[in-house]
Amino acid sequence: MNTDPRSAADDGGLVPYLIVKDAARAIEFYARALGAQERFRLVDPASGKIGHAELCIGSSPFYLSDEYPDFGALRPPSVGGSQVKLHLRVADADAAIARAVDAGATVLRAVKTEFYGARTGMIADPFGHQWFLESQVEEVSPEEMQHRWNAMSS
Repeated sequence: MNTDPRSAADDGGLVPYLIVKDAARAIEFYARALGAQERFRLVDPASGKIGHAELCIGSSPFYLSDEYPDFGALRPPSVGGSQVKLHLRVADADAAIARAVDAGATVLRAVKTEFYGARTGMIADPFGHQWFLESQVEEVSPEEMQHRWNAMSS
């Protein structure tokens, strides 16, 4: 585990920030289901809630915290769900979906090979966030993607 407190996104990259109920359990889930590595966490000494944690999946960082309604930090079920979906490229989408389900995720879309050259499925994690898990199986140019999309739409 990298314990350097500087953010993995110090270069100005975009970092998703997930709000959950029971952040400690969420960190365990993301490690088991998606291979996340915890960088560090800050724990509220009064409540024991996680006020901030930094994790990475591969080289992609993400942050999370417990829900803090008084600060406007609300988890998806508290606001009727989230329209934001997370997209994670993995070596094997079928295996990644199976691992996530074993860890407690629910399949929303079964893995299938898509017109854009990837095997893609979608899960809901136990904390209200939805993830596309994708593995590339074919290199497809943007022009060919458009051609295939047009053919599907006809």
